[in-house]
Amino acid sequence: MSESQKKIIVVTGGAGFIGSHLCERLAQDPNNRVISLDNYFTGSHENHVEGVEYREGHTKDIAKHITEKPDLIFHLGEYARVEQSVLEPEIVEDLNVKGTASVIEFWQKHKCKLVYAGSSTKFGDGGDARYTSPYAQTKADNSERVREIGEKEKLPFAITYFYNVYGPRERSGVYGTVIEHFKRMYLSGAPCAIVSPGTQTRNFTHVFDIVDGLALVGEKGEGDEFGLGNKRAYSIREVADMFGCGESQAVMFPERIGNRMNSTLSTDKIQALGWEAQQSLTEYIKNFTSSNKRGEPLEKRVLVFSTTMYPIVGVAENSFIYLARQLPTVHFDVVTVRYGKSKDISGLPENVHLHKVGIGSAVDKFLLPIMGGVEGVRLAHTHRYLFAWSLMASYAALAALAVRPINRLSLLVTLADQNLDDLSVFKRGILKMLLHRTDQVYGTHTAQEKKVQGVTDTALPRNTLGDGDSFANAIRFAYADIVRHNTTLTK
Repeated sequence: MSESQKKIIVVTGGAGFIGSHLCERLAQDPNNRVISLDNYFTGSHENHVEGVEYREGHTKDIAKHITEKPDLIFHLGEYARVEQSVLEPEIVEDLNVKGTASVIEFWQKHKCKLVYAGSSTKFGDGGDARYTSPYAQTKADNSERVREIGEKEKLPFAITYFYNVYGPRERSGVYGTVIEHFKRMYLSGAPCAIVSPGTQTRNFTHVFDIVDGLALVGEKGEGDEFGLGNKRAYSIREVADMFGCGESQAVMFPERIGNRMNSTLSTDKIQALGWEAQQSLTEYIKNFTSSNKRGEPLEKRVLVFSTTMYPIVGVAENSFIYLARQLPTVHFDVVTVRYGKSKDISGLPENVHLHKVGIGSAVDKFLLPIMGGVEGVRLAHTHRYLFAWSLMASYAALAALAVRPINRLSLLVTLADQNLDDLSVFKRGILKMLLHRTDQVYGTHTAQEKKVQGVTDTALPRNTLGDGDSFANAIRFAYADIVRHNTTLTK
């Protein structure tokens, strides 16, 4: 068959977790010409497979990047994390609203078939979950818009709904999936981070089953409500148990906005086409744990650096103390300055241990990079910390840099409520240096992160935090949520 006779299939998000498997499946058919459009926000060049044409670009510009007239479009290229979307609504708007609007216009122009990858969050908690996060809201709105336009203009379309996909090429880190997080914690020996209450259930579905369903819907499916999910649901606590995470190793984190308790699953329409989930989560995890040795258990301990701490507190410190109270089994060693004569620490939770340096005067913060670094090194030689954490990009962060070479200890810097306006040339230089030498820097919201990048003309580092990566991600998320709440209360 000549190239001109082949069926042209476009997969947006084709370098992502699910998209790469779909591209691989479609490219196996010699009658298909498969084109991937991905902006690599979460996609990876490592996910490229043979026989697929890869084009890098935003879905907002799909008409510029795809000049061919496609026969079929699989639109998977959207923002795809529920709780994280609360922290970055601007990115969700860009990818899920503006990007999808252009894909829909492209579909209308070429009058080909569109398979839209909707989200099962639309059906969570009796339908209420769609209003709890920017991700859930935009995905629900988009699925309804595709249906409305398809029916009104009599265009071929099908809408699928994924239920907690797992399998090869899963992501870790801030945009990671639940099963991959547990796998990483298992391998590293890190404590198992479980979001309360732990009884929330999910219909975990293997990516091979998802791809089987997508291919079938692309060929035969028409209309809405193609639920692609395994009928067997498991609670998060049950999943933790499958990985051998007992009570002593588990850490319960505060509940999160957008974290639904359950979702309604209907597979009637896809079953009518002959699809049934074949893969078992229990077998998948059993095969993983039998093939991989659990890492030596790490201490539930974090090394924290803060310019000030109780009784001298602001939003950043108060938020940290509140979080520490929510995690009573995690020990926090805090390196901070004396910065005053008061010795009252009666308001600190028992799991927070202060290590004060300095001479008890206003110059302490200038001494912190050196004296705090020395103290941090001493502590890092004493304990096997999950990671080091500086509450802000401050003098404390400079002290924290000294401990990074010890035991390959990774450093997370959170910006909390930090004001980045009117920074001097000196402070801009220090901030830029921090960004180059730190493993991860996260703001409380995207506007703050954009400010830092504008001030320093440097992208924020998003490197792995090693063995403590998955656990650190849970702490960072919970902390940002508390900071936002406390900042709102103080306004």
